Amino acid sequence: MIKGLYEAHLPVSDLQQSIFFYQKLGLKLYKQYDKVAFFWIEEGKSWIGLWEGPEAEIPYHPSLRHIAFYVELEDMKKAKSWLEGRGIEVRAEFGIQPLEPIVVPNQAHAMIFFDDPDGNRLEFITRLPKEMNSIEKIYLSEWEKLNL
Repeated sequence: MIKGLYEAHLPVSDLQQSIFFYQKLGLKLYKQYDKVAFFWIEEGKSWIGLWEGPEAEIPYHPSLRHIAFYVELEDMKKAKSWLEGRGIEVRAEFGIQPLEPIVVPNQAHAMIFFDDPDGNRLEFITRLPKEMNSIEKIYLSEWEKLNL
């Protein structure tokens, strides 16, 4: 029945500023109205809606105002420099400095985090081919050394 996620929505305080930011991420603007804009994540398959309004003041929580974008492993390896090249600062997560993507070994995911102009937490994430029996977060390069 369910084949994937079609849409997600985030609150923003300044729609034009947010449109510029999401275009820097390489997303294609699909439709823009007075207080809302839709961007294709994967054209014809999934999109994100940005809604201008006071809801942008709701404090961040992982269950609110968070979206993770899937990227391939090879793209994850260069994600930090790719983001920084677009003027987007990566952020620490799990108390770990964002020197490179972080791995959650027992979930087999590598991820890197950053915020949009309204503090909505965004993430690039990829699935790794092997889970490890550890909950201690490590850098992607460390995970690769352990799994060669």
